[in-house]
Amino acid sequence: MDTYQTIAAASIGEFKEKGSKFMAYAYFVSDEIEIKEKLDLLKKEHFKATHHCYAYRLGTDGKQYRANDDGEPSGTAGRPILGQIDSFGLTHVLIVVVRYYGGTKLGTSGLINAYREAAKLALENSIKIEKIIESQIDFSVPYLKMNEVMQFLKQYEIELIATDYSDESIHFRVSVRNKLLDLVKEKIANLS
Repeated sequence: MDTYQTIAAASIGEFKEKGSKFMAYAYFVSDEIEIKEKLDLLKKEHFKATHHCYAYRLGTDGKQYRANDDGEPSGTAGRPILGQIDSFGLTHVLIVVVRYYGGTKLGTSGLINAYREAAKLALENSIKIEKIIESQIDFSVPYLKMNEVMQFLKQYEIELIATDYSDESIHFRVSVRNKLLDLVKEKIANLS
């Protein structure tokens, strides 16, 4: 697999239950640094909120994830949020659900339902997209091979990122779809 499903842009979902307000914010994220930045911004924006519960999943192997209850009873917030990310089949997604307490306790099942529904609404309001996983390759070829390289790049729709010229050769940096890596490496070896 060299593709994954994610969201195109930030989206919001809101759920109310017995006076409590649950505002879910879904984001495309590429790493944990970006996750921390988004979380910090929401905590500043909603500094009067009682909880900022969140979950995220990164990567395509399913191993990079976190679910945080932020003071809610264990398993009542982060896990239901993560469950929605997984049920939509998404990765590189962060969902933060900001809760404003309404004065009435919801109980364990009520909290699970509220956090799940808020996250679900944010994802239903998002645009889902498929992204291609690519790798960058650097290589050099003699000037005489430039036309062959350019034809090859065009034929396989390989993105040319940069070129650099020296006295004897041209240095290329390209972005290659992972499923084409072996083919591209073989072709480059033949051209070099």
